[in-house]
Amino acid sequence: MIGFPNPVNEKAARTVAAGVLVIALLALSTQWLWLTPLMALGFVARVASGPTLSPLGQLATRVIAPRLGAPKLVPGPPKRFAQAIGTVVTGGAAIAWLAFGSALVANLLLAVIVIAAGLESILGVCLGCIVFGLLMSAGVIPEETCEACNNVSFATR
Repeated sequence: MIGFPNPVNEKAARTVAAGVLVIALLALSTQWLWLTPLMALGFVARVASGPTLSPLGQLATRVIAPRLGAPKLVPGPPKRFAQAIGTVVTGGAAIAWLAFGSALVANLLLAVIVIAAGLESILGVCLGCIVFGLLMSAGVIPEETCEACNNVSFATR
């Protein structure tokens, strides 16, 4: 139940990103900032368990991705890293709004989520995966963390 899958179906990951994009756009356009803590909890659930504890993850992996054809498997650790970045950004937005009443900071952080989720869902460009690859190249993340990650590229898939 706890743990992140490796490998990950990229079609499911992009579907989750599309859901995050829709929720973030809804929160921004309506100023329903109460959606922000829910998004943060979704990211926490996905970091902890992949799709297992995430309603959005379950919808993506069980309903939508299977209808998109054969799975396209990609390394899991960069996707988990990307979810962790999403946790920090949406968590920061939730704290800015709930603890400090700053809709401006919350909106700016949600805009970052819109950009990242849009790139992932529409173009297949995972910003977190790119950062993960750079950190591996710099030796910050050890190669043992993800042997298959040496193939993570900057190109769209």
